Amino acid sequence: RCETIWAYQFRVVLLGDSTVGKSALLRRFTDGCFLEASDPTVGVDFYSRLIEITPGTRIKLQLWDTAGQERFRSITRSYYRSSVGALLVYDITNRASFENVSTWAEEARLHVAPRRVCFALVGQKLDLGDTRQVSTEEGANFARLNKMPFIETSAKKGINVETSFVMLTELIYRLIQSNDIIIEEGWDGIKSGLVPKSLTLEDEVKPNCC
Repeated sequence: RCETIWAYQFRVVLLGDSTVGKSALLRRFTDGCFLEASDPTVGVDFYSRLIEITPGTRIKLQLWDTAGQERFRSITRSYYRSSVGALLVYDITNRASFENVSTWAEEARLHVAPRRVCFALVGQKLDLGDTRQVSTEEGANFARLNKMPFIETSAKKGINVETSFVMLTELIYRLIQSNDIIIEEGWDGIKSGLVPKSLTLEDEVKPNCC
């Protein structure tokens, strides 16, 4: 016998230049940990987590951490077309990474088309605010012009990490409820799901700290 443990599964990719902190953000969100030093992502890494956005409404996130280096772009592009959401991540201490956000967004739109991809903008490394090169206002203005939610985070300090994923998840959920995004058979971006009753919410979200 099965019961609904999660209402939907969303596939989400993290996009942005190398070293902006995508992997650190994901590890903090899924494992509750922060590694001071980590190797650059090679190709794509996979994570998942279950979150509850309203009482009784649980969403399973399939999270794909993509490499920022140009030589891996042909690999990471193949994951765009099966995604419904993307976190656009830049480093607030690296202006070039912010200026490249538009390119990452356009590339995702191109490969997801004709389907819609939802974006949220994330300014990482808030703990290094003393050396920031991108103001909060600049990030907020970009997000407003491009109609996407925006937040600044620190994976190191655990600031706004949860919120960054929840706000994108809530956006996608609202668009499903309003029929602006349609679930399609055979598309992995969004799935409605039943999972075995023996799998509990605690099993999905229990931290496995490094």
